[in-house]
Amino acid sequence: MFEVVKQGLETSVQELPGRIGYWEQGFPPSGPADAWSFRLANLLVGNDRDTAALECQFIGPTLRFGRDGVIALTGADMAAKLDDAPVPTWQTIPVRAGQMLTLGPAKGGVRAYIAFDGGIDTPVVLGSRATFHMAGVGGVDGYALKAGQSIPLGAPANAALRRVGEARRPVIAANGPRVVECMLGPNDDWLDAPGIDRFFSADWLVQAKSNRTGMRLTGPEFTFSARAHDKRPEHGRDPSNILDHGYPLGAINLAGQTPIILIQDAPSTGGFINPFTVPSAALWKLGQTRPGEIIHFRRVDMSEAQAMRRALDAACTDASLDPLA
Repeated sequence: MFEVVKQGLETSVQELPGRIGYWEQGFPPSGPADAWSFRLANLLVGNDRDTAALECQFIGPTLRFGRDGVIALTGADMAAKLDDAPVPTWQTIPVRAGQMLTLGPAKGGVRAYIAFDGGIDTPVVLGSRATFHMAGVGGVDGYALKAGQSIPLGAPANAALRRVGEARRPVIAANGPRVVECMLGPNDDWLDAPGIDRFFSADWLVQAKSNRTGMRLTGPEFTFSARAHDKRPEHGRDPSNILDHGYPLGAINLAGQTPIILIQDAPSTGGFINPFTVPSAALWKLGQTRPGEIIHFRRVDMSEAQAMRRALDAACTDASLDPLA
């Protein structure tokens, strides 16, 4: 186990593949916003890549370890210290019972991940340990960590000491606009051709009103096809209204003139069109994008999106790890 000394900013237990099979009841998959960093952290401590671990947002927690073991820190650099000594990220770190791990604010990116050998052993709720804050489900009593809690861990995994080389890590910190891959559909035929071209050529500002449910964007206005105006009354009055239907994960949901990217804790259905979708292999980029940063969308087709996913899956294996010298 470990003790939560300071909770950080909405530090939560997450797990993959998340809460599958309950979306029609209002429970989204949840899980880590940056699955690439999450999986590498687990591999570094000898766990299965999808084992429950901590997701830290913007400001990390302070933890006291209750047993000897190993941990790994990946994702955003939060200047972690172990008993006041700086510790490296992207490698296995031995820890002893009683030692204190302290994380500060993220230097770049948004989310860091802490994996523990044996994984976090909180109760499984609706098939997953992933925290879904809005419904108070999963994680620790349904919500983010709180100071004073003791978090159970599984049996130690006897992990080897390894690291992830720089070339095999996701690029977390932004230098200029973040390029995020995006596909047409499922409702792109509700926009006209200039509206689609404008979406892919514009810079989009991430609003402060963003969280694990959705990321709101500010940019140019959309223009619509005849289908959005000449429709049956049950589709609603606004051109972006449509008869309630399912929303895919990664959909760019158009609420009036405001695009909202639907991510890990997103709703399952609603009455707005989704003209574009961010493929699963690019979702990790959104998990490391701050409010105030600029996103530029690069158009890809299904074939390229599938190739990206295969490459990402290949990167999240032991082949990305090297022994520590």
